[in-house]
Amino acid sequence: MFDTLILGAEVLLPEGLFRVNVGLRDGVVAVVLPAGEDADARERIEAVGLTLLPGAIDTHVHVRAPGFAERGTVETETRAAAAGGVTTILEMPVTIPTTISVEQLRLRREHFAARSLVNFGLYAGLGGLDGAAACALKEAGALAFKIFTTGVPPGREAEFEGLACPSEGGQYRALEAAKAAGLPLVVHCENAGLLSLFGERSVEADKSSAAFMELSRPAICEAVAVAKLAVMNAEIGAKLHIAHVTSARTVDVLRRFAGLCDLTAEVCPQSLYANDADVDRVGVYGKTIPPIRGAADQVALWNALAEGIITQVATDHAPFDAIEKAASAENFAAAPAGVPGLEVLVPAMLDAVAQGRLTLAEAWRLVSASPAQRFGLTDRKGKIAVGCDADLILVDRAAVTEIRGDKLETQARGAARLYEGMRFQGQVKRTIVGGKTVYLNGAITGEAGDGAFVGPE
Repeated sequence: MFDTLILGAEVLLPEGLFRVNVGLRDGVVAVVLPAGEDADARERIEAVGLTLLPGAIDTHVHVRAPGFAERGTVETETRAAAAGGVTTILEMPVTIPTTISVEQLRLRREHFAARSLVNFGLYAGLGGLDGAAACALKEAGALAFKIFTTGVPPGREAEFEGLACPSEGGQYRALEAAKAAGLPLVVHCENAGLLSLFGERSVEADKSSAAFMELSRPAICEAVAVAKLAVMNAEIGAKLHIAHVTSARTVDVLRRFAGLCDLTAEVCPQSLYANDADVDRVGVYGKTIPPIRGAADQVALWNALAEGIITQVATDHAPFDAIEKAASAENFAAAPAGVPGLEVLVPAMLDAVAQGRLTLAEAWRLVSASPAQRFGLTDRKGKIAVGCDADLILVDRAAVTEIRGDKLETQARGAARLYEGMRFQGQVKRTIVGGKTVYLNGAITGEAGDGAFVGPE
């Protein structure tokens, strides 16, 4: 007797796409049966015409809870994850106070555990950049570390304590500390010195135009920061992961360093499906840091995915209240940076498959298998196999997802104007977390606490 039996779907197994039946028991995949073979189950899900996939693992999420409830809460943003087919989120340490101590990690874990509808892992900041402290954070459950190669943004000192490493010496020590703990170091890459230079040069520029972002934060800032880290990591050998790559110039750097050090990278859907013209259209609602760039950069990023130069797609989900964005509607310099993306990731990747940019196996490697591998979760997640967690999604590849702010679950729906009206070929029909359906046909069916904490294996 199984808890759930999923019948008739096309199922993406590690070996390929097959029509098989999948039985779930006690929160894991218990059996994979030939299509004609039945079994007893308490719940039977008839899934003919649908595709069963491993749930997406979004490795770059900012819920910011509990520090900024007006922007989003664990409940609202994990409802968004469930609706979007994301079964595991990795939450960044940017909140108040930042997650740089064992005690703060414990408090955030408890806060999320009582409220999350999907599985969650936690990043930590490296604080004093000490290897022993990094190991203690790992012991407490940190899944990875995060730093910025920039200085602390003015007015956000409390959010960035222990996260900003603008000097090469600090970055070197951060790589050493991450190596000591054996966990990935994820880095927001922009060179602080060049940002200062271009900030001075653009001080008189028109700040109401999206062009201001490229003037003040050009691609060279990102590329130089990545190159310096890669050179240092060739010496150190940490698990270095570059967050939200945005430019052709950075793709070239990644290509040159491929195989020379332990280096992986991600790109966000907004850099694949939008460009600077779209940001011009929606104004500061399309502001991200690093910025969304031009059409040529879009092409380079898609090519990097096809080549395997970039190995993950993650959202950098960053909810802001629409009022916060509107307050700086004509000022790209002052507006908060970030767009919500948890409900876009899976439809966008299904669309990439429908458009022939990627195969289904390639797309799901980018959003499930590769994140699981990089963050040490391959024993449990990222594939449909006996013994793996029953974190699954059923999708209709023939249906269309139209992004409408009034239909989104994220609390930042009012600020989700970059994607407003976009249509993606593919639609999430059911999201299963730990064997339990938490989203079904447009409705949230899960409850706070359904998600499980994910720590280092």
